[in-house]
Amino acid sequence: MIRRSFIALAAVASLTAPTALLADNHMGKKDIVDTATEAGDFGTLLAAAEAAGLVETLKGDGPFTVFAPTDEAFAALPEGTVDSLLLPENKDKLTEILTYHVVPGAVMSGDLTDGMMAATVEGEEIEISLGDSVMVDEATVVMPDVEASNGVIHVIDSVLMPDAAM
Repeated sequence: MIRRSFIALAAVASLTAPTALLADNHMGKKDIVDTATEAGDFGTLLAAAEAAGLVETLKGDGPFTVFAPTDEAFAALPEGTVDSLLLPENKDKLTEILTYHVVPGAVMSGDLTDGMMAATVEGEEIEISLGDSVMVDEATVVMPDVEASNGVIHVIDSVLMPDAAM
């Protein structure tokens, strides 16, 4: 049942999510950063990773699981939030938020269970919910299992916020 849900989700998501992720990745030969860059829908996430000094880490050996918010997800934040987070004086808070989107290891959708708690690099846990859609905290996974050479990306529709950053 769970596997069928992921297959259905992947089929629907492939019609609406950044297809360049799958088409241009060539079976995981590109790292997480290069895969996201080529997709073209993660400019804000990549700019934030650069501002937080996390690009080299995300290009490293890994493996990492990244729950990647799209540019649209960042645009849905209150006005001025992204600009504020990108300021040098907010680097620690930005790093906290971004590392809350990363789980050590390559966690594929088939590894997920309803109610699963996963420890993030930031230190807090995220909750996975399975039902009509796959949820990570309050975000919906719109494209699961985008493989990269150093892990996996699951595209999400909103920005996750750790308790510590609120």
